[in-house]
Amino acid sequence: MRAGLVLCLVAALVLVRAPLEAQERATARELGVVVGILSPGPLNAITDVAGVRVGQVTIARGDSINTGVTAILPHSENVFREKVPAAVVVGNGFGKLVGFTQVQELGELESPVVLTCTLCVPRAADAVLTYLLSLPGNEGVRSANAVVGETNDGYLSHIRLRPITQDDVLGAIRSAKEGPVEQGSVGAGRGTTAFGWKGGIGSSSRRLPSDLGGWTVGVLVQSNYGGVLTIAGAPVGQELGRHYLRGRVPGAGGAAAGSGWQVEGDPDLADGSIMIVVATDAPLSHRNLERLARRALAGLARTGSSMTNGSGDYVIAFTTVPVSQIGSVPIVSNNRMSPLFQAVIEATEEAIYNSLFMATTVKGHRGTVEALPVEATLEILKRHGVVR
Repeated sequence: MRAGLVLCLVAALVLVRAPLEAQERATARELGVVVGILSPGPLNAITDVAGVRVGQVTIARGDSINTGVTAILPHSENVFREKVPAAVVVGNGFGKLVGFTQVQELGELESPVVLTCTLCVPRAADAVLTYLLSLPGNEGVRSANAVVGETNDGYLSHIRLRPITQDDVLGAIRSAKEGPVEQGSVGAGRGTTAFGWKGGIGSSSRRLPSDLGGWTVGVLVQSNYGGVLTIAGAPVGQELGRHYLRGRVPGAGGAAAGSGWQVEGDPDLADGSIMIVVATDAPLSHRNLERLARRALAGLARTGSSMTNGSGDYVIAFTTVPVSQIGSVPIVSNNRMSPLFQAVIEATEEAIYNSLFMATTVKGHRGTVEALPVEATLEILKRHGVVR
């Protein structure tokens, strides 16, 4: 009896002392990392913007295939018939964003925004066209602008096989729903890497006080880029000793330099890409949506990205107020934009952190990418006063 009691106590202690990496992942905010001064919406996700829906299909087959599809829909209606104002901003253009030029020319979005892997873009775009042409009321349509973005998951996934199918894309679009957004190593973020750690899908939102308009800004990211990871101003990448300048710049190794943080096969820690999707219910013109999208890059920069030579850094921003209603509602004036700029900067920064904190270790085609070590990261954040 006593021996059994001792074993139970030991087991309980082991569970209590188990590292966070072995437990269920948590968002940045759940871990005590509070970004900025504005409050998030109740879901702290892009779906806090009323009507926005997200659907995801994750594809993991053995160790060779780790990829997926993430679809963002601005509303539940036929988006081709109920177009919404939109804009695209490019930080660094090393990428394959289908549908970019028409969005910029007309200032309108007429399809779901679909994210996937680099070599899967053509098939995904064709599937989006299949979806649009199949919608009731679109029987006579002869031109439609599918919007598909990507990042390259070729380290963890056998990207040359182009494993995405039409059914995968249609599944993501048709399963899109309001409510909580799954984050981490899911959907289009299944095979991504950020700062040498496992990246993925992340989301966050900000809601302005009523005297500042009461509008909501939501962000969803597909993180797959590099740089020197910074979390709320703390030099996490430098102190963990994992970043692309380690060993090249005197003193840049950090306290953990040489400590063994290493990705098997050593994927590039500098280049990569990020897709940033911004949604808002504020009635914005195409020009101010472009200005809003540009500020998302400020949130990206706060995380330690320098938008390197081989990085594709894209922002797609839209308002859920349909084009057909823009003439009948007051458009937000220039002098009311600054709080929205603050909102998108904060939401983008936090969404990226969530993509890292929520991601899990993935073994893939060319090696294994570890999840961000939560305990070690929190120790650094506490030392710098980010977490108390």
